[in-house]
Amino acid sequence: MQSTPRSNRLHIAIFGRRNAGKSSLINALTNQDIALVSDVPGTTTDPVYKAMEILPVGPVVIIDTAGIDDTGELGELRVQRTRQVLAKSDLAIVVADATRGIGEYERSIVAEIRERGLPVIGVANKMDIISHDGAWKTAMLNVWGRELGISFVPVSSKTGQGIGALKERIIEEAPKDWDGPPIIGDLVAPGDTVVLVVPVDIEAPKGRLILPQVQTLRDLLDHDARAIVVKENVVRAAIENLKACPALVVTDSQAFGTVSEQVPRSVPLTSFSILFARHKGDLATLVEGARHVARLKPGARVLVAEACTHHPIGDDIGRVKIPAWLERKVGSKLRFSWAAGTGFPEDLASFDLVVHCGGCMINRKEMLHRIARVRAAGVPVVNYGVLIAYLHGILERALEPFVAAGVLGAPCHR
Repeated sequence: MQSTPRSNRLHIAIFGRRNAGKSSLINALTNQDIALVSDVPGTTTDPVYKAMEILPVGPVVIIDTAGIDDTGELGELRVQRTRQVLAKSDLAIVVADATRGIGEYERSIVAEIRERGLPVIGVANKMDIISHDGAWKTAMLNVWGRELGISFVPVSSKTGQGIGALKERIIEEAPKDWDGPPIIGDLVAPGDTVVLVVPVDIEAPKGRLILPQVQTLRDLLDHDARAIVVKENVVRAAIENLKACPALVVTDSQAFGTVSEQVPRSVPLTSFSILFARHKGDLATLVEGARHVARLKPGARVLVAEACTHHPIGDDIGRVKIPAWLERKVGSKLRFSWAAGTGFPEDLASFDLVVHCGGCMINRKEMLHRIARVRAAGVPVVNYGVLIAYLHGILERALEPFVAAGVLGAPCHR
């Protein structure tokens, strides 16, 4: 349960007023005391992420948020962070205290959830405290449902009443396409051989592969394909040693130039980052952003955004290599800014180009949200892999596996 990366989990966000029982609900859902529970309003101050598994959905992450009715200067900041969680949520649960009813706070958050097109489940918590009979309770929930336009599941986090029914609703409401298209599985056929080119340099974690490489390898295995993993200096030899040509070669973006020289033109070639541009985001938009580079003028402002917070080492791809390649392409100095981790600037319109990492540390929902925000600001956006392929003059070739799948398995002319 714990080994699945957060970015690969269905994100379920829980919203509600202070003391509505959001944290208690999480404990009941997970059957563990993993969320801090207190009668003191505002115990949860920042979004808290809890991993669990709900079959048959699979691994999920439940996000416990601060009360949407928090007050004061700090309270307003907490509410702001709570609402920011919507950008990465695949499914929302709105918890109402059955002893207090619903009001403007619930109406407001449900409206915002609906505006974002998210599925939403209503939960009436603390039903064990209500002294009225079952018919009265049902009538009450029907009134709430009509007012908010959602149906409510009656629950008691304390006794466990309704938790099973809530899990069933989560299974029903979970979007079927929340994790996007396959990483690579629909580009190859069962039995195909794929060469994965994995440079081992100072940025590679010691003793491990980076997450996109591991996930691509797993997706190949899930689709009954074979994989050969090599370093960038032996790609030609690896291909020549095969009895038949590989169906596809996938390389780390930084080795695009070196690898493309070793891969016969008849063999499809792409990169991990381009695979993830489609899997995590909007490939067509990112390709459009790469072609905008030709229109950059001297002194243009470029934002380089990374979803992780790794410490820059040596010739860091985002802070050294990409800026150097871009300035070489434009033929002049550019003005660069950097954003890392969860931070993403509000003043996006002030930039002429946004260059984003592959997004392996965030989920598809958040990546699409970031792309949408950049587009709404009227700014072109591209990711590392698509940009590097463009700057090396091999973007069209790197896109062939996506636009011309019939090339897969073509004879190899060595």
